[in-house]
Amino acid sequence: MNKIRTTNIYIYILISFLISLLSSCSSIKPFEAKNAEEAFNEGMRLFNKKDYIDAQTFFDMIKLQYPASEYADDAQYYIAEIHFNRKEYIMASFHYNRLKAMYPGSTYVKESMFKSGYAQYLLSPAYDQDQDYTKKAIKSFQEYQYYYPEKDSMYENASKYIQELRNKLGEKDFRTAELYKTLESPLSSLIYYDSVINNFDDTIFLEPALFGKIEALFLLEREEEANMVIGTYNKLFPNGQYLNDIALLKKKEIKK
Repeated sequence: MNKIRTTNIYIYILISFLISLLSSCSSIKPFEAKNAEEAFNEGMRLFNKKDYIDAQTFFDMIKLQYPASEYADDAQYYIAEIHFNRKEYIMASFHYNRLKAMYPGSTYVKESMFKSGYAQYLLSPAYDQDQDYTKKAIKSFQEYQYYYPEKDSMYENASKYIQELRNKLGEKDFRTAELYKTLESPLSSLIYYDSVINNFDDTIFLEPALFGKIEALFLLEREEEANMVIGTYNKLFPNGQYLNDIALLKKKEIKK
């Protein structure tokens, strides 16, 4: 009996403790901001703790209840930052762009324009997939450089990303040309070699595209055009990696 009574006492104490704990938790009232400044400070406190969902509720509150306050553009910027930190890059780019549209005089506009492009850059897939985000990122970075032409670190990074993205677009067309070459379709391969030459002449795929075009023209027995492209190749790449290959192609053509 004593053991049973002792056990019941322990259970009673445990239940009482749990009820007390739950009561104390339920008595804690959620933070209620009285103005835009309080809402922003609480949002930033949560943001710095990486409590992004709760932080956004305060930034959204500022946008809805205090749209004309001095914290409205801050709230818009940190909403974009929350999406970026959560790797929701489509939404991040949208909100960075929205800041520029809604608050053109904000001190966050410059950084937001860059980060909009960077979010799209992170969405850019491998060269063999759809390149819509690649093109959007290039456009965003170019727009950024148009508005902020000073050669600071962000400008230089934008240039680096543009070049990387253009190389990807050039590679897509070059690999397509090479595929048609493998399929023994020189006419089709010419279309894509020309695309690289005409549209992506600043990429690492210009030289191999020129050689591919020369090769295709010889296969099509268009010797005069091939020689014109050889002249262009020699001017652009006097020490090019395909000089010996071009010489062999010309010898084969002469033997015919």
